[in-house]
Amino acid sequence: MTQRIVQLLLAGCLSVFAGLAGAQASPAVDPAASASAVTPQLDESNAQRAKSQPLNNAPFWRGVRESGNQPGITNLPGAENGVLIQEMVEYPFIRLTSAGEAWRQVRNRWILPYGGALLLIVVIAIGLFYKTRGPLTVGAPDTGRKIERFTYFERAAHWSNAIAFSVLAISGIVMAFGKFILLPLIGGALFGWLSYALKNLHNFAGPVFAVSLVVVFFTFLRSNWPNKSDLVWLRKGGGLFNHEHVPSGRFNAGEKLIFWGGVFALGIVVVGSGLVLDKLIPGLAYTRGDMQIANMIHGVATVLMMAMFLGHIYLGTLGMTGAFSAMRTGYVDEAWAHEHHQLWADDIAAGKIPSQRSAPGDARHTAVRA
Repeated sequence: MTQRIVQLLLAGCLSVFAGLAGAQASPAVDPAASASAVTPQLDESNAQRAKSQPLNNAPFWRGVRESGNQPGITNLPGAENGVLIQEMVEYPFIRLTSAGEAWRQVRNRWILPYGGALLLIVVIAIGLFYKTRGPLTVGAPDTGRKIERFTYFERAAHWSNAIAFSVLAISGIVMAFGKFILLPLIGGALFGWLSYALKNLHNFAGPVFAVSLVVVFFTFLRSNWPNKSDLVWLRKGGGLFNHEHVPSGRFNAGEKLIFWGGVFALGIVVVGSGLVLDKLIPGLAYTRGDMQIANMIHGVATVLMMAMFLGHIYLGTLGMTGAFSAMRTGYVDEAWAHEHHQLWADDIAAGKIPSQRSAPGDARHTAVRA
């Protein structure tokens, strides 16, 4: 028994001495180094953060937020797949925010409300003008002698462009303003189907409009060069408000403004931005930023084009007696030509311009004339 007690005491003493020796051999622990091992660092990866501070995914979300400036890494093909949130931009009248949010604010706060108001104002103005002024008529009776105002090719080019424009305008208005007007009336299911169908129709009609617009431009270019008589027409407002007869050529100054401002200038912007949105222009990256800018430009230009063309459509249908028939058949009476385009009628009477430009044997000409 005594021997057993001595053995236990000896073993305890050896353990104490071994512990003291180990403590002397161990290096001193630096408190600062120990703190740095558990304190999260700003430049840590998400894997490192999982060790220094578990369940804190700040590096991951920081990468998401800053992916517009420093794209992340992705194995998926395509442009800017590593960009989850776009870079910060500051458009006019819009606070500093991400590019996607800035585009949304420009569209919803400026283009849609002010563009819609402009179109509504134009429609109301046309309605009031028609109510107070009525259609422009011819004071003299018809002579029975016809002048060819538009050839078959000119009418085909015009109607192709007009139909494509109507499809684009109607589908664009529904897509832009339909959720405010049609959606509450017809419900989400029908409106979703309608907007999807019109979007595809819009995309297919766009290239047709672009090609026909080029054809229209070169077809009517020669007759739309400005001259001195246009200044007189503009100064007198074309006689639209005071019933004054203002002489003009084949196309008056108002029609030339539509041609150069709407067909040429706005046409380039509308078609160019539309082709970008359709991804039909080679060599572009088609990033979200490119598409957003193209969408804003397209929206503004199309609203201005529709506002201009509404006046043209009015005068070509309800606003002027005989104008629609001229584009439908190609012919006008001499009295109509003298009333609305006197300088053009005088040139025809003087033999400077032929009264008929289509070939007499043309079957289409014969059918229309009959």
